[in-house]
Amino acid sequence: MPDITIKAADGGSFSAYLAEPKSGKGAGVLVIQEIFGVNKVMRQISDGLAAQGYFALCPDIFWRQEPGVQLTDQTDAEWARAFEFFKGFDEAKGIADLKATLAHLRGIKGCSGKAGTVGYCLGGRLVYLMAARSDADCNVSFYGVGIENNLDEATNIRKPTTLHIAEKDSYVPPEAQAKIKTALLGHPHVTVHSYSGQEHAFARTGGKHYDKASADLANKRSAEFFRKHLA
Repeated sequence: MPDITIKAADGGSFSAYLAEPKSGKGAGVLVIQEIFGVNKVMRQISDGLAAQGYFALCPDIFWRQEPGVQLTDQTDAEWARAFEFFKGFDEAKGIADLKATLAHLRGIKGCSGKAGTVGYCLGGRLVYLMAARSDADCNVSFYGVGIENNLDEATNIRKPTTLHIAEKDSYVPPEAQAKIKTALLGHPHVTVHSYSGQEHAFARTGGKHYDKASADLANKRSAEFFRKHLA
């Protein structure tokens, strides 16, 4: 699948990996990367969504720091570099870039115009913010980090949104998880799924904390969610 170019709202442009359904028709899913860039894992996730019948578009959200970042989670050096990009990430501009990507996705030939979001880690947090700040049709967050800091925006979420939370997440401590669950309890558009005993990135294939049973369950729930809300 090719990388395409997307124009940023404030000038410049950035790349995004596009995976297309074989039928050439379908809804869209905006795939939001982890801190490792648009790497093999993100491309495989996008390819998997295309196989389910979606146009999956994964933008390079670190392009303002360094275009084309593709790291793995296999070495300490890559982790250190990934956290440098995470710390240097401009969230407001990142959301603007994601909105531009969402608009581009909806305009791709064959796309139905409906489009949801899915993201992991940093991307999971950005999914929550897109749910609150954009017109995405539905949203799926995997172990988003820092969501507890923006719970005041939950009232702005008006489209179906699912959060997958790892109960043993080193980056989302129990008190943060409790805040999230309490604030979102009873929210008409938000569903929270917790995964007992699971660590951060339990759904990252090949990762240290990958757990097939929990990953399969979360992915099944997500697939059913997208089928329901993007049909």
